[in-house]
Amino acid sequence: MKFTLPLALCLGTVSLAAGPAHASSSAWFETDGGRFRLVTSGQPDASGKLQGVLDIELKPGWKTYWRDPGNSGVPPQIDLSASSNVSGAEISYPAPQRHDDGYAKWAGYDFPVRLPVSFTVPAPGEPTAIKADVFLGICETICVPVQARLEIDPAADPANAGDAALVTAALAALPSGAQPDFGATLSPARRETISIEAIAPGDPEGIDLFLAGVDGYQFGTPERHEQAGKLTFSLKVIDRPATKPAGKGIPYTLTSSGGAVEGYLAYP
Repeated sequence: MKFTLPLALCLGTVSLAAGPAHASSSAWFETDGGRFRLVTSGQPDASGKLQGVLDIELKPGWKTYWRDPGNSGVPPQIDLSASSNVSGAEISYPAPQRHDDGYAKWAGYDFPVRLPVSFTVPAPGEPTAIKADVFLGICETICVPVQARLEIDPAADPANAGDAALVTAALAALPSGAQPDFGATLSPARRETISIEAIAPGDPEGIDLFLAGVDGYQFGTPERHEQAGKLTFSLKVIDRPATKPAGKGIPYTLTSSGGAVEGYLAYP
């Protein structure tokens, strides 16, 4: 599966509206490889957080990307600039799979996936309208970027038990927080390469590490190294900022037969 953004744009970005908002979930947007929609739990909490889900149903043989899909993919994106009383959205990700299409190795999903979304509502007691321009890469042999406007009125059906259950289940499916016996540690790094030690339960052959390039960093595909019972992953640093950022660090997900955890590594 080969994908580059210029190629995809030559194929044409599918961009349509999924229909007006009538409830706490949007209408489904149908595309060649499946369909997707937004679902919310109905009302924001006192701090202004409204929990939701980007619900993606993929047809057999189709795929979509994780938060860092590699050098040639496109991650899920949500633009809320047309919304009212919504200032931001943070997407969370279930543990991805490693894919090798013969052209590149990348992280993503080849099954229906629900991505939790936390919307920020500045004035929780005021009317809120979500008009989200969602951008996804949905792929079979060639990836085509798909854009759709999904609309929700969170107050229209705030007691919808089905929507609330779907959001709760999606949040429960996220990786748990890293622990001393299941997590990753950044070793002292050279400028061109970083090395990460991984500790996880289960068969070492089933352990994989997914690192997200953020805050100006970009990394190559992790390469496994096993020696004397110690498992490490080395990654090429493709790009880095001129100065270390002040954020949380580099997010990672570590998977094994024992489950999945996520955490942050110090900026290298």
